[in-house]
Amino acid sequence: MTDTGRLETFADGVFAIAITLLVLGIRVPDAQESLGPVLANQWPFFFAYVVSFLTIGIMWVQHHRLFTVIGRSNPTFAMINIVFLMFIAFVPFPTQILAQRVFVDRQGWLLATFLYGGTMVAIAILFNAIWAYAAARNGHLLREKVAIAVREVGARGYWSGPPLYGLITLLALVHPVVSLIGFAAFAVYWALPISGVMSGADRAD
Repeated sequence: MTDTGRLETFADGVFAIAITLLVLGIRVPDAQESLGPVLANQWPFFFAYVVSFLTIGIMWVQHHRLFTVIGRSNPTFAMINIVFLMFIAFVPFPTQILAQRVFVDRQGWLLATFLYGGTMVAIAILFNAIWAYAAARNGHLLREKVAIAVREVGARGYWSGPPLYGLITLLALVHPVVSLIGFAAFAVYWALPISGVMSGADRAD
């Protein structure tokens, strides 16, 4: 068993890099171009940037809150976190692909939405895996002061992530715009204090 300091530092770095790379999908207009039309035509990139920025930012907050109740690490736990961070670092790619395909061609837009949604599903599953592994075996990686009630809140708090992200992704079969709205709404939901173990973790401090 080791402490989580190095793992948290590594995670912070990955989150910071991933969230910064999102802006690279927005093109800076040439000086000779008319600014208004160029910016207006890039609205899908601005929209995708905001949604993904919020999603990654909220995931960072939730990940940080988890580590207020997780006090120890081992190689298996570290590997689960590494795979989770691998998908976090991948988010800028489907974000840009999705923005490029908006209203271009329906099939490409649909595939781009599935790529983006699949990434979110994987992140949500792995987030649940982080908590499930830490809380397993009577909370073998949790801090000693963490109450059973907080463990139960954590077990319930994130279960909705994978199926809801999956459902939002499937809504692209109705129309990709519906999925885009769903991803934005879900990002706002995760920002609320009632979601996840945020409030439970705070009570454990």
